[in-house]
Amino acid sequence: MEVKKRMHNQKVYFYNDEELVSEQLLCLEILYDFNHTRPSEIKNREEILKKLFAEIGNNCYIEPPLRANWGKHTHLGDNVYANFNLTLVDDTHIYIGDHVMFGPNVTISTAAHPIDPEFRKKPVQFNIPVRIGNNVWIGSNAVVLPGVIIGDNTVIGAGSIVTKDIPANVVAVGNPCRVLRTINPHDKEFYYKDYQYEGIEL
Repeated sequence: MEVKKRMHNQKVYFYNDEELVSEQLLCLEILYDFNHTRPSEIKNREEILKKLFAEIGNNCYIEPPLRANWGKHTHLGDNVYANFNLTLVDDTHIYIGDHVMFGPNVTISTAAHPIDPEFRKKPVQFNIPVRIGNNVWIGSNAVVLPGVIIGDNTVIGAGSIVTKDIPANVVAVGNPCRVLRTINPHDKEFYYKDYQYEGIEL
């Protein structure tokens, strides 16, 4: 199908294609089941997520409610944790590494629409993949936009709007999100401002 090729090749396409709409409905049905599980139904949630995602590693935990456009275009590594209201606009692929944490209300979007107003009158969009490395922490209410790559071990501050690639081993914050500093030996001694690690060892 030509429209599916365009979806995954960063081309503009019409998103009101009937086959696409019917496929997305399947995702919404699976999400409904997941979001209406009881807190004690951990195993059931795990099985539902296996049906939803392209890949999901070991020991992943996603707190309902979860939102996704497709589900089957999202790839999760091992030990991924997501707090409430993770939104995956996965009209093309989202790749999430191992040991990644998401605060509440994080949005990861691969999809966007043209700036030109005449094109936006039509149901037109384009998609660019997002890649999140290993051991990344994305804070509450952050938004990751199409095409962004976030490097290993990086922290994205709460409320950040990530419009461009962020390298590995940094703390990045703001709108637009910018590198604040590198992760350094000070972070081994202090976990927050002047709060020092006491009584705990790695």
